[in-house]
Amino acid sequence: MAFNADISGNNAVPETPMERLYSLISEDMEAVERLLVERAASPVSTIPDMSSYIISAGGKRLRPMITLAAAKAAGGRIGQPAHCLAAAVEFIHTATLLHDDVVDESELRRGKLAAKKVWGNSASILVGDFLFARAFTLMVETHSMRILDILSNASCVIAEGEVRQLAALGQAGLPLDEYMAIVEAKTAALFEAAARAGSLTNTPEGDESAALGEYGRRLGRAFQLVDDALDYGGLTDKLGKSVGDDFREGKLTLPVLYARERGGPEAQKFWDRALNVSTQTEDDLDIAIEQIRVTGAVEASLDTARREAEMAKDALARLPKSDCADALADIADFCVDRAY
Repeated sequence: MAFNADISGNNAVPETPMERLYSLISEDMEAVERLLVERAASPVSTIPDMSSYIISAGGKRLRPMITLAAAKAAGGRIGQPAHCLAAAVEFIHTATLLHDDVVDESELRRGKLAAKKVWGNSASILVGDFLFARAFTLMVETHSMRILDILSNASCVIAEGEVRQLAALGQAGLPLDEYMAIVEAKTAALFEAAARAGSLTNTPEGDESAALGEYGRRLGRAFQLVDDALDYGGLTDKLGKSVGDDFREGKLTLPVLYARERGGPEAQKFWDRALNVSTQTEDDLDIAIEQIRVTGAVEASLDTARREAEMAKDALARLPKSDCADALADIADFCVDRAY
């Protein structure tokens, strides 16, 4: 079994922001990959098989890369505690993907059949639980109660965010601040925890860890807003899931909120009906995509994501100048640029 992040490619010179960041921490990422293999091992074959299937399915390892880069930006060196932390972050992320695909009834994940389509719902949930448990054993190995506190709290917030999103399904009139609270919880919390805790493997808590935590929070918000915009952009190959998945599930996302707000009374009636899965029809997705197009909702969503990315870079400006800090700033732009 092997876990291979789809990052470095075969180019001698890094070309993308992801490749440039990877080049700065490549040896440490290799150590993290080894940890992922080692800690996903189990005599119960379904566990390593499913873990390998989803972790090696083209994922970019963005969260563990941010963990390591934050450690390096804060102290110039990366050690075993940061490796354990980065692996824990990736396991938490993977566990949430396994659980989400069951809850969302997703067919695809990263362009492949979702694990639950191969092994079933029950196995996906239980293997997700196993990876969560493994993450906590890795956190303990950082020998930092503060890091354990940050990551365990983030895990609770992520779960709360998913429940809030579930409760909001079909509520077309969802307030914007509630939507952003869901984004903050279910996506940004882990980015923030990865960056803040990563820095604490090298430096005491203070201005640098706060700046990196703010960077992660803003980056996570931008990342999710772009994903939400891509759901209506006809870019299945970039998104790794079917276009319209969020719509079919009745999820309220920023493009929908903007389209409903800008479209007038008739548009509001459409969204109120179409986002209720019990009254949704087969033709509604095409109408929804057209509504979002004519109202400029995707562009408005990406503008919002760009503002979040700029605030992420502003937070990095509070750090000492370094190659890793510069690479993290480029990642903020990359997270938005991937939509174009």
